[in-house]
Amino acid sequence: MDSPPAKTDSRSSWAGRWPWLLVLVVILFAGFVRFRLLEVPLERDEGEYAYAGQLILQGIPPYELAYNMKLPGTYYAYAFGMAVFGQTTVGVHLTLLLVNTLTIVFVFMLARRLFGVTAGVVAAASYAVMAVSPTVLGMAAHANHFVVLFAVPATLLLLHAGEQKDTRMIFIAGLLYGLALMMKQQAACFALFGGLYLAWQAAQEKNLLSKDFLKRGLVFSLGVILPLGIFCLTCIIAGDFARFEFWTFVYARNYAAILTWSRGWNNLIEHLELGWHQSLGVWLLALAAPLLMWRDAALRKPVLLATGFWVCSFLGTSAGLFFRTHYFILVLPAVAILAGGTVAALQKMSRSQAVAVLPVAGFIVILGWMIACEAAPMFQYSPMYFCQLRYAANPFAEAEVVAGYIREHSAPDARIAVLGSEPEIYFYAQRHSATGYIYVYPLMEPQHAARAMQHEMMQEITSAKPEFVVLVNYQLSWLNDANSDTTIVDWMREYVPAFYDEIGSVGLNEKREVAANWVGTDGPDVTLVGGKIEVYRRKPDADPAKTN
Repeated sequence: MDSPPAKTDSRSSWAGRWPWLLVLVVILFAGFVRFRLLEVPLERDEGEYAYAGQLILQGIPPYELAYNMKLPGTYYAYAFGMAVFGQTTVGVHLTLLLVNTLTIVFVFMLARRLFGVTAGVVAAASYAVMAVSPTVLGMAAHANHFVVLFAVPATLLLLHAGEQKDTRMIFIAGLLYGLALMMKQQAACFALFGGLYLAWQAAQEKNLLSKDFLKRGLVFSLGVILPLGIFCLTCIIAGDFARFEFWTFVYARNYAAILTWSRGWNNLIEHLELGWHQSLGVWLLALAAPLLMWRDAALRKPVLLATGFWVCSFLGTSAGLFFRTHYFILVLPAVAILAGGTVAALQKMSRSQAVAVLPVAGFIVILGWMIACEAAPMFQYSPMYFCQLRYAANPFAEAEVVAGYIREHSAPDARIAVLGSEPEIYFYAQRHSATGYIYVYPLMEPQHAARAMQHEMMQEITSAKPEFVVLVNYQLSWLNDANSDTTIVDWMREYVPAFYDEIGSVGLNEKREVAANWVGTDGPDVTLVGGKIEVYRRKPDADPAKTN
């Protein structure tokens, strides 16, 4: 294994530059893949973040016009990205490209600190390829990308701060963990790792009960809670804390308790079966790290830290036992770092330079296999084809068409109600929602507040009298089952035709292309296959008194 950067051979400029040149190659590769697919239509999570970010740029705080259980950090990150790159699909994905680039650099730096420069390069390459994979929905700007953007440098800084006993750096590391937490609640598992590391280090120094450790722990904890504390304070001042508390704590807790352990296990197995063969080599390298390095006294501490980082990352991935595909982004940095450590350790064990090349060559084969498995989406698919293939049975491409029509046929202050879970329509249309319920998923779940939520959504819509109602007839936009309360569905069937006229529908034609039928346009209607999105406009003579 090569030495950490502070002790590397500096006899030539190449010795110091080659790792960064290889990292640059990795960044350019990942950037090329993402740049090709900048125009992939937003999926619904991206639509939620983009709509909330759009509202923030208009001066409207989170949870006022868009309810959701996620903490608001990703909303602000989207707002910042869109302020720089534009309020478009491309702007959102350019933000992700920047976030991913920075994370690759941080993964390199953390792996290099733990196991040396070879490990750093291997980790950066592993993370970059896994993070763009459709098996983790890597091309979508999910909150998990923003979590690791802060969690990885927080860990890097904490390792340095802990060794130097630098209280200021410990605070900044805690602050970065706190920013990761603001992106999504699961990031609390990374902050847990940080706290455990400080405690473990104090135990190693036999001062776990000392005032010095107490001081460091308090400073670290203050950094972690500060971002969330500041936001809570602003909500209290604005008088909107109750709604924030309900959605991000009360409902989020109920949501996380929906699934049983057996169902969670099945979810994990389903994900592993989905894409295990593509990244199996990197995972095997990662799993081999503790076994390979534990017998080397010099490597026990770094491999223990990296393994602990992986365990805490996996805890974040397993939150609620849903094991959704994109949750696994949280564990990718740790897996990549452990894989890098294994390659570096195998190099160290080699008895000659010729043999030392073999671990790197083996990793190149593994990396090539991962790229070959994803070659078509990486290098061939168009953005629209990628969307339709990866998100089959979801109306993400159709949502763009619906929103474009509404934007062109309404005033900027027009209100919309989307009956379904497609918040990207609000973002594309640049129109405000008539209800804060931008998802109907909570209304269909087997949880005690579902009926009350349905009545609140119905009341908000009837009170706002939106100019357009969009009915999303796709099962994946509702996820209703035999246990779902159908009150809002029954209401919808009476309310919409009573006060709205259908003006069009959008879906896929027989060639699996997005097609639309709009009232008043020339030519015959197109036959739509499968689900469709129906668009309604409020009747000119609609009687508000009948909305009850």
